[in-house]
Amino acid sequence: MKSIPFNKPYLTGKETQYIEESVKCGKISGNGLFTNKCQDFFNHKYGFKKSLLTTSCTDALEMAAILCNLEYGDEVIVPSYTFVSTALAFVRQGAKIVFADSYPFHPNIDADKIEQLITSHTKAIVPMHYAGMSCDMDKIMFIAKKYNLIVIEDAAQAIDSYYKKKPLGSIGHLATFSFHETKNIISGEGGLLAINDEKFTRRAEIIWEKGTNRMEYFRGEIDKYGWVDIGSSFLPSEIIAAFLLAQIENLDLIQNKRKKIWNLYYRGLEPLFNAGLIQIPNIPKFATNNAHIFYIVCNNIEERKSLILSLKSNGVMAVFHYQSLHKSAYYLKTNEYVNLPNSENFSNCLLRLPLYYELKKHEVSRIIDLIIDFYTKNKS
Repeated sequence: MKSIPFNKPYLTGKETQYIEESVKCGKISGNGLFTNKCQDFFNHKYGFKKSLLTTSCTDALEMAAILCNLEYGDEVIVPSYTFVSTALAFVRQGAKIVFADSYPFHPNIDADKIEQLITSHTKAIVPMHYAGMSCDMDKIMFIAKKYNLIVIEDAAQAIDSYYKKKPLGSIGHLATFSFHETKNIISGEGGLLAINDEKFTRRAEIIWEKGTNRMEYFRGEIDKYGWVDIGSSFLPSEIIAAFLLAQIENLDLIQNKRKKIWNLYYRGLEPLFNAGLIQIPNIPKFATNNAHIFYIVCNNIEERKSLILSLKSNGVMAVFHYQSLHKSAYYLKTNEYVNLPNSENFSNCLLRLPLYYELKKHEVSRIIDLIIDFYTKNKS
């Protein structure tokens, strides 16, 4: 029987054509024709004030952290249940990370618990939209305004997802996206910094271009460029941008297919949820679903281990996700343990199922049947 991987990158058919075109243009370093086409797409479709492609979402987060002008002792509030880059980008700028718990019913940051974490040293909040489902952005932006904080949306998983009809990534002062091969649209590695507060625009361009005002020179605003700030080589090559353009041109096609697969999972596993045997994704009323991840939440870590092994023995690769950052060896070197039970529960019990464009309906049915069979046998 054919095995089912967790992920399989999807090619639309134009990726290599566009890469060849980028080479024939005579410029494959960054910030060329294809980079600008991609950035224009995101600005027009989602209303970002400024978009800058990056080599990864981690790079976009690092740019955001630099833009925050962090000083020693400044604090940044970050969910514990997230990828390490969400915190690491700010640690690299000298910030103290203050971890927040998830909701009991959803891996997203519990917006009701943010305010109690704020001190006179708090500088920023970094909500991460898990599985592309929005955090409670009204609450978060209200708190940010009240305490004069910067909000950086970690929208790595949230392309083409919305909060009350507002595109994710367009609400915070800054936002970051990922085009890693596991995401809905991909470029192998790749990312995007979205800028929604224009006070960050000029400096973001400088940071993006290795600390120089090169962009202003290219626009004819100055007669020469030089080193004016800190920065790095955050921009990707035209080859990466060319690949990405082929993907975003097919965004609606990709999204529609992924949503169909997601809905098959939901309908097929809902009886197990109704029987109280598992949890399935809970989509808040204010959020849309971009079908980035379909996950279930098992009852304990041993049950999850057994289910992973059971699926693997039948040729299906299902994987767990983040280990809570507040329990990481690096964090505990210099910080005391804090009790974040909901984050720890998702670390121990959440299981991601295969979801990619070419996943067939009968393969989804097979996975569902295997999970139902597992719980039926365990129940009996």
